[in-house]
Amino acid sequence: MKTFSISTKKRTDLGKKSTKELRAQDMIPCVMYGGEENVEFYAHVNDFRKLIYTPEVFLVDVDVDGKKYKAVMKEIQFHPVTDKVLHIDFIQVFDDKPAVVALPIELTGNSAGILAGGKLRLKKRYLITKGLVKDMPEKLVIDITDLNIGSVIKVSDLSFDNLELLDPAQAMVVGIVTSRLAKTDAEELEEGEEGEEAGEEGSGEESAETTE
Repeated sequence: MKTFSISTKKRTDLGKKSTKELRAQDMIPCVMYGGEENVEFYAHVNDFRKLIYTPEVFLVDVDVDGKKYKAVMKEIQFHPVTDKVLHIDFIQVFDDKPAVVALPIELTGNSAGILAGGKLRLKKRYLITKGLVKDMPEKLVIDITDLNIGSVIKVSDLSFDNLELLDPAQAMVVGIVTSRLAKTDAEELEEGEEGEEAGEEGSGEESAETTE
C-alpha cells in the first residue's frame, strides 16, 4: 500500500466556534479513532488534496505536533452545496493488528465476452478487506480474461493472499452482459447453420442463459 505523510496540529478547543474559525482559514478538522483515545487535529486543505482527490487508498503517516501515528482515511464529510471538505475521519492502524480497509479494484485481461460484443458491468469499485497493513496491496487485481457473455465474478470467487474479504460472498463484483451486437452475431450464426426458424429458437435459449 502506498504511504502518505502529513504534519498536523492538535486541537485543544473542540467547540463549534473553534471549528467554524478553522474552516474559515481553510483548515480541515479531523479525528482519528481506533487507538487508546481519540485524537483531534487539523491541517490546511491543501495538505490533504493528494489524499482526497484520488481513487487510491493510502497508509497515512500522521504527525500531530511531533507525535506520529499510522492511519487510513475512513470518511470525508463534504458541504452539500459547495463540496468544500468539512471534516475527515481516520482509523488508527497498527503493524501487529488486522485492519479493515476498502481497497480499489483493478481489472486486467481481455475478456472473451467483451471481444464477442458484450458489455462490461463493474458493480463494485472497492472491496472491504481485513488483514495486516503490510499485506495490503495498492489495488486488488482481478483477471477477467475468461469471462464470457453472461458470466460474473462474485466475491466468493476471489481470494487474495493473507486477506479476508468482508463483502457478502454472493455479491457480484464484475460481469459481462449481452449487447445488441452480441445478440445479432449469435442469431446470424445459428441462422446460417440451422435455418431461420432454428436461429430464432437458439436466440431464445441464449437469452435465458444470460439471465441466469
